[in-house]
Amino acid sequence: MAGRSKIFLLCHGAWSGGWSWKKMHPLMAQAGHRLVAPTYTGLGEREHLANPAIDLDTHIQDILNVIRFEDLNDIVLLGHSYGGMVATGVADRARERVTQLIYLDAFVPRDGQSLFDLNEGGREPMRKAAAAGDGYRIPPNPPPPDTPQADLDWLNARRVTMPIKCCETKLKLAHGEPAMPRSYIYCKRIPPGDVFGQFAQRAKNEDGWRYFELDASHAPNVTAPEELMAVLNEIVA
Repeated sequence: MAGRSKIFLLCHGAWSGGWSWKKMHPLMAQAGHRLVAPTYTGLGEREHLANPAIDLDTHIQDILNVIRFEDLNDIVLLGHSYGGMVATGVADRARERVTQLIYLDAFVPRDGQSLFDLNEGGREPMRKAAAAGDGYRIPPNPPPPDTPQADLDWLNARRVTMPIKCCETKLKLAHGEPAMPRSYIYCKRIPPGDVFGQFAQRAKNEDGWRYFELDASHAPNVTAPEELMAVLNEIVA
């Protein structure tokens, strides 16, 4: 096992939950690490708490409370997809606890940006979809097309609608850009629209970043867990 054991704290993607990282727990344990995979308020096993007031700040607070009550230190914070919004806020507010920040095919907001600011193309379709439903939640986007059928069935049975406010909230950073080492993992099986290419470019061109690529689609925790674990091990080694 390379290096000492790490605590990976997950900020999961939209419509999802800690449950979707099920395949990663044994791989983390094999590598000598611990994966802490909480679920945000209103999603997954906490779906019964959904309400129109839930926003990005709620989800940031969810993760900050895990850090506080589990007394986590020396954290490798891992943000996947929408979770990049959450992780950036968590790193800002718990700087003394987070030693590095990893974005997995994730949004990387600057101060004052919302997810919709970073994904303009999604704004109108998602607003229409929420309006057509219960008025405040967005139904899930379909999983990547290369997801095996058994995994599709598992995902589709568990992914739930998500409060639109999470995408509308502008992230407020008290301390500017995160100061801890940052890595970006870009999944190369790019869907139409390539939402995350802009952040891959940023990580390649900006100081303070390490850049990695994965030959996988958007949810490698489901479709390419071993390959994902290899990259995560490389980053923290």
